[in-house]
Amino acid sequence: MNLHQAKLDIVEAGRRVYERGFVASNDGNISCRIEEDRILTTPTGMSKGFLKVEDLCITDMDGTLVSGQKRPSSEIGMHIFLYRERPDVRAVVHAHPPTATGFAVAGVPLTMCVLPEVVITLGAIPIVEYGTPGGPEISEPIRQYVKDYDAYLLENHGATTIGSDVMNAYYKMETLEHFAKILFVAQQLGGYNELNAEQVDKLVAIRNRMGLRGPDPACDIPDAPATQSTTNDGIPTIRTLSASDTAQTSQDDLIGEITRRVMEELK
Repeated sequence: MNLHQAKLDIVEAGRRVYERGFVASNDGNISCRIEEDRILTTPTGMSKGFLKVEDLCITDMDGTLVSGQKRPSSEIGMHIFLYRERPDVRAVVHAHPPTATGFAVAGVPLTMCVLPEVVITLGAIPIVEYGTPGGPEISEPIRQYVKDYDAYLLENHGATTIGSDVMNAYYKMETLEHFAKILFVAQQLGGYNELNAEQVDKLVAIRNRMGLRGPDPACDIPDAPATQSTTNDGIPTIRTLSASDTAQTSQDDLIGEITRRVMEELK
């Protein structure tokens, strides 16, 4: 991989994660495997939004600094772990996108079959058990997912994505946070429609034709046909309607009923 281009990509990805609010202060880290035994990485203690190419450093596969004036990221061990476990991976992005991290803190994985683009490009996004940042504890829990997944929520911490190059890994972080935001809004509106098994199978076929790898099953497919349900307070939700459902009650009528019940509760 071209070293100069890798440096430019890391600086650009750092600027984007900062401007989009995926990190605050000096949070996050980005790396690129430029040779089999060399990792280009962001330094510790610097905002990712204001990096220059001369701020970046190079380590070996043990995390030892071999080039650069600054110390490498304290999370370099997690990056090296991912490179060792997945030789096809050439870049890692770790950040704290707020909505996705909210799901990680709440213990809710992003494994629902909801958005076609997510099913194709990422599949399910599991939650990795908590490990203390900056040491080996953060890496070991990822082991059970690393072979099949390219994006992970880190319990009570943040998110990590991996890819074929820096921008590929960065775009997966964008997709992860975008998915989390949409799902969060849908939940506030009463629920979300889920794709059924047939629909997911078609998306997996597209993924395979594109040569993309991903988990199998691609996401948590609903076991049974979706039907209208109610919450514990008796307020109906749209959550259990599938994307192919032909329920007798129209969505507009259902939303109207939800509104009516809520207003009754507020009286």
